[in-house]
Amino acid sequence: MTPYPEPNPQVTRRFAIINGDDFGFSGGVNQGIIRSHQQGILTSTSLMVTGDAAQEAIALAKTHPDLAVGLHLVLVCGRSVLPPEQIPHLVDSQGNFPNSSLLAGLRYQFHPAARAELRQEIRAQLTKFQESGLPLSHVDGHLHLHIHPVVLQILVELAQEFNIRFIRLPAEELGKTLKLNRQDLLTKLVWSGVFGGLRRYGEKLLTSHGIGFADRVYGLLQTGNVTEEYLLGLIPQIQADLIEIYCHPAQFQAGEPLNGPPGAGEAELAALLSQPVRELLTANGFELTNCMAHTLPSPSC
Repeated sequence: MTPYPEPNPQVTRRFAIINGDDFGFSGGVNQGIIRSHQQGILTSTSLMVTGDAAQEAIALAKTHPDLAVGLHLVLVCGRSVLPPEQIPHLVDSQGNFPNSSLLAGLRYQFHPAARAELRQEIRAQLTKFQESGLPLSHVDGHLHLHIHPVVLQILVELAQEFNIRFIRLPAEELGKTLKLNRQDLLTKLVWSGVFGGLRRYGEKLLTSHGIGFADRVYGLLQTGNVTEEYLLGLIPQIQADLIEIYCHPAQFQAGEPLNGPPGAGEAELAALLSQPVRELLTANGFELTNCMAHTLPSPSC
């Protein structure tokens, strides 16, 4: 009888988290995310607790227990949990955050009253997620404002109370994206520099507090255009062993606001449903997973 081969310690397992952002934004976004999970490669999603369709999203998540759900922290281009009178330096009279991430980021950095209110609002969004009854898989943020140094520090300080174990830190190689798509070149160059610096800061902070993060996170430099063609070009280039690819799948529903450029949600949905994309992930040794616990000594979700 031929003995089973001994495990090869040099063979590294590779894991891919495929995340859909903006769960709860609208019914069309919810349906795109659930379809991507049921029929495609999506394993994880991030919930906007103040989204117009947040309650529907929570109900759908409870019927799909293999779909990991995290908090998509909204501090720009969206509504607050707390009423405007409690956080007047953060939102307008209708409870809306600024639509400019630059304006919001500067306010959070330099306005003491805004920073105090920011902690209250972040706590309120974490509490509202907690009240949903869903396990908190991770935390990320709308337009990535969660990695603003002030915001990230608050999340770290609240991590133990709310069991925050994993936080997204965008990290992708500029060269890999430019090989595939050079559109909006200046934006990609600026974002690569800015978010590269924020990533380095975040790595040190999260590591010192035992909070996990993926080796590489893809989607920022190709935001709104994570298509089948892009993924088929990207996946063979990836060298990291624990990655996250995030996108914004959606199904068009008449009368609902669009969550990006026209047609973008449908194109990204098609990419997640693509059989060639699934096969390419497998061919490159990636196992689909719904959590980042593989960063820990004993992987478990």
